[in-house]
Amino acid sequence: MSHRSRTGGDPPIGADSTRLRVCERATLSAWRSSVKLSLCLDPGRQWSDALTLARHVDAAGWHAIYQCDHFMPHRPDGSPSGGHVTECWTTLSALAGFTSRVRLGSLVLGNTYRHPAVVASMAATLDQISSGRVVLGIGAGWQPNEHVAYGIDLPDPGPRIAALGEACAILRMLLDEGSCTFSGDTYRLHDATCEPAPVQERLPILVGGGELRTMKVAARYADVWHCWADPSAFVAKNAVLDRHCESVGREPDVIARATGASVAITLNSAHQPREPDERDVVGTIAQVVERLLEFRAAGADEFIVRDEASAPLNSTLGLIDDLTHNVLPALTT
Repeated sequence: MSHRSRTGGDPPIGADSTRLRVCERATLSAWRSSVKLSLCLDPGRQWSDALTLARHVDAAGWHAIYQCDHFMPHRPDGSPSGGHVTECWTTLSALAGFTSRVRLGSLVLGNTYRHPAVVASMAATLDQISSGRVVLGIGAGWQPNEHVAYGIDLPDPGPRIAALGEACAILRMLLDEGSCTFSGDTYRLHDATCEPAPVQERLPILVGGGELRTMKVAARYADVWHCWADPSAFVAKNAVLDRHCESVGREPDVIARATGASVAITLNSAHQPREPDERDVVGTIAQVVERLLEFRAAGADEFIVRDEASAPLNSTLGLIDDLTHNVLPALTT
C-alpha cells in the first residue's frame, strides 16, 4: 500500500500525472461512448416500487440508478417535516444485490452528514459488493430543516464548499492510494486507511452543483460533474467548468458532464399531465427526442430522468419503456 501526505490546498496532480490521466480517461469512456440515460429514484417511493424500477432500468440497459441523500422532505421555511424518505446509501447497497449491470450512485451525498474517511470506506465496500459499479456523488450539503432537526451544523456557503474540497481530496487519496495523512481547515487525518480497496481502479467521483465555487471543486477532483439546468444554462456552466479546469492544469475533457430533468411523454403536444417546470421535458416522443438532442448539443454525456413518487408505478415503468425503445436510439446515432 502506498502512502501519501497532503495539505488542504494541494491539487491532485503530481509525479504520477501521466498514470492519473490514463485512469481518468478510462473512467470517462464509460460515459462518452454515447449519451447515457439514467434514473434518479425518488426516496419517497416505497421500497418494493423502487426495487421494481431499479430492476426494470437494469434490464433495459440504462447507465445508472441514483438516489438523492435526504432524511425528510424539504420545507421552504426550514422547519422540520415528516414524510416517507428512504436513506440513500442503504438503498443503493440493497439494490446492488438485485441488479447486475447498472451503475449505482448517490445524487448527491451531503458532505455535512458524514466524515469523508467514512464515506470512502462506504464507497469502497459497496464497490466490492456490486462488482465495481459505484459512482460516488457528493456535494456541499444544503437542506436546512434536516440540519436543524438532527443538530448537524450547516456552515455558511464559503466554508461549506471549502470543506467539500477537502473532503474530495481525502476521498481521492483513500480510494486511489488506500491511505492518507491530511491537514486542512476542516479535516485532519493521520495514517487513515481504506481497505478493502474499490474494484474500480479509479472509482468515479461525481461532484454535484452549479454554484461557481462548487464548480471549482469539480474542476479539481470530479470524474463527473452534475447540474440540473436547461440546455442554454448548461452550455454556459460547461464553459465555466472548462475555464476552471484550465486554471488548475486539468484537461476539461476528462470530466463527464451530466444533467437531467423530469420527463413526461404525451400523446399530442396539447396534452400535458400537469403544469411543467420550465426545466421539465414534456411532449410527444418526437418533441422529447428533440429536447434531449438539445442537451446533447449542450455538452451532456448523461441525462438523468427524475423519478417522482407521486407518479403511479406502472406509469413510470411505461415511461422507461418508451424512453428505452423510442428515444434512446436517437441519442446514440
